[in-house]
Parts: sequence; C-alpha cells; structure tokens
Amino acid sequence: MTKPRARPRCDWAGSDPLYIAYHDREWGVPLHDDRRLFEMLVLEGFQAGLSWITILRKREAFRRAFHRFDWRRVARYDRHDVWRLLADRGIVRNRLKIEAAIANARAFAAVRREFGTFDRYLWAFTGGRTLRSRRRVRSFKELPTHSPESDALSADLRRRRFRFVGPTICYAHMQAVGMVDDHQAQCWKARRQ
Repeated sequence: MTKPRARPRCDWAGSDPLYIAYHDREWGVPLHDDRRLFEMLVLEGFQAGLSWITILRKREAFRRAFHRFDWRRVARYDRHDVWRLLADRGIVRNRLKIEAAIANARAFAAVRREFGTFDRYLWAFTGGRTLRSRRRVRSFKELPTHSPESDALSADLRRRRFRFVGPTICYAHMQAVGMVDDHQAQCWKARRQ
C-alpha cells in the first residue's frame, strides 16, 4: 500500500501537526462568532514578540485561564484575577498583555453595545467580504504584514481603548479570521481563479 501524497500547504505550516491542523481547519476561514473573534484577538495580542506555535501550544491553557474567552467574565476581572493569571504557568505570564486582555474585553463589550455584535463592526473594515491579493504569494516572506484595512482597524480599535492592536497584529487577526485570504499559490486552500 502506498502512502497518500501530502497536500501542498503554505510553507509557514511546516510539519508540526498542531500548525498543520490550524492551517487546514482555521487560518483564513471566515469567522463570525463573537466569542471566537474575541479569543483570536486576545491570542494575537499575546503572540506579540513570540511565535504563533507557542500560543497554539498554550491555547487550551488560555481557554481555561480566561473562562473560554467569555468577554463578559473577562471584563469583570479584577486585581485578584491578574495575580491568578500571572501565576498560571500554562499561559504567557506577561502583566501588560494580561491587563490588555482585560481592557480589551471591556472595550469589546462597548463595541457590541454600539454595533450589536463585534462581528458586524469588524467585518465592516473589509466590506463584509474576504479580501484576496491580486498577486500570488509564493513564500512566507512575501506575505504582507499590514494593509490599509488593518491600519484603519488598528487606529479605530486604539481610539476605542483596545491595547496590543497595532497594524501588524490587526493584519494577523484579519488573516486568522478569514477577512484576508493570504494562502500561498501552491497551497491546496488557495482560491483557484
């Protein structure tokens, strides 16, 4: 019996099964669930300065520590919760990022009050559709790190008192939740045109 041929993927997915599963099942898939959008926003903030695989390996611990990313609960966290999180060896224990996640939950709730859902607010930055590059990206090094849309999203989130939401983090978030399709030309998930 011959071994089935592996699907060609974006080169950043590498050979780690966790990365491959994330690439194949999540990255670039349009996401519209507010709790999951909040989760991805928090995780992208924690990823700043670290590799994404580090965050993926700690994802379940993050889910436990942040009450499955229930923004209502996280918005009510106090200094005792900050200390609890700083003591949790399963997550990235960075005070600024922990405090940012709590502040972001409060800002997230305010956006929901204004727009009805965070999804409605967020996807307005791409006109409610997935943006696709006109040029075919052939390697990880060719992937953009920001766009006019991520720049605008970053500026508006900061105006709304979100933290750890620079243009690069916002662009990574947009890629992760399917607002931008940056699958490389050779990838089986690249939109065939």
